[in-house]
Amino acid sequence: MKVGCIGLGDIAQKAYLPVLATRPGVELHLQTRTPATLTRVADGLHLPPGQRHADLDALLAQGLDAAFVHAPTQVHPEIVTRLLEAGVPTYVDKPLAYELADSTRLVALAEERGTSLAVGFNRRYAPGYAQCAGHPRELILLQKNRTGLPEEPRTMILDDFIHVVDTLRFLVPGPVDDVTVRARTEDGLLHHVVLQLAGEGFTALGVMNRLSGSAEEILEVSGQDAKRQVVNLAEVIDHRGRPTVHRRGDWVPVARQRGIEQAVLAFLDAVGEGRTLSARDALATHELCERVVREVRERAAA
Repeated sequence: MKVGCIGLGDIAQKAYLPVLATRPGVELHLQTRTPATLTRVADGLHLPPGQRHADLDALLAQGLDAAFVHAPTQVHPEIVTRLLEAGVPTYVDKPLAYELADSTRLVALAEERGTSLAVGFNRRYAPGYAQCAGHPRELILLQKNRTGLPEEPRTMILDDFIHVVDTLRFLVPGPVDDVTVRARTEDGLLHHVVLQLAGEGFTALGVMNRLSGSAEEILEVSGQDAKRQVVNLAEVIDHRGRPTVHRRGDWVPVARQRGIEQAVLAFLDAVGEGRTLSARDALATHELCERVVREVRERAAA
């Protein structure tokens, strides 16, 4: 299977390439417009010259079976359009695009061409989070905080808070009939945002504070007098009268802990089996993020 990796930044090098480069049956092709990076990364993986490409045309000429897009979000629409038009099953980092119109167009194009399109919402595959889907979930609280990083609202929400939005959508146990957004914006920068999703018998809260004093991610799901807490995707604490702690094994790779390995393998398995993956549910997350952006801006202007 010929698999292209477009964009060789930190996320590609730290999380995706270690999985792709060791996958049996994968012939890995790299593409970036930065020659020094291409040489350094390809040398580290011992890839021959024919698997190193300086532009997308050269990569597409290889007859790819699948592609992973890790280029900056600004160029996602252009790159993903080229791949889908060429009939290449495509996995792309979140978000699909900064603008909802572009994301909608890409999903429609994938469906029109009958080509797989997957968005990298790895937390759905992270063991600590995936296991929470089987836990009572009358109340869900997810905090994903940073220190010293207030940011322009659209960028912050689509680049980072989107993980919170998608995880809440993944974990809510029923249809959502109430959406509430609260936020603090100062001088055009978003300091914190809170999203509440509620339905029959459940409430889900997503919180991001970019001036929290700590970089942390904590998920809590509770109900029926039991609570499960996942700290930084690595430590799981079950509370049933007294806490029981389960820590990540010393030799568990970070990519597996964070669900990236599982997401990659699920995508490649679908490609190998000829199954077409839809990004329609991922688009629903982008639509909810657009609502959050709109309400944040309306509150800031009030």
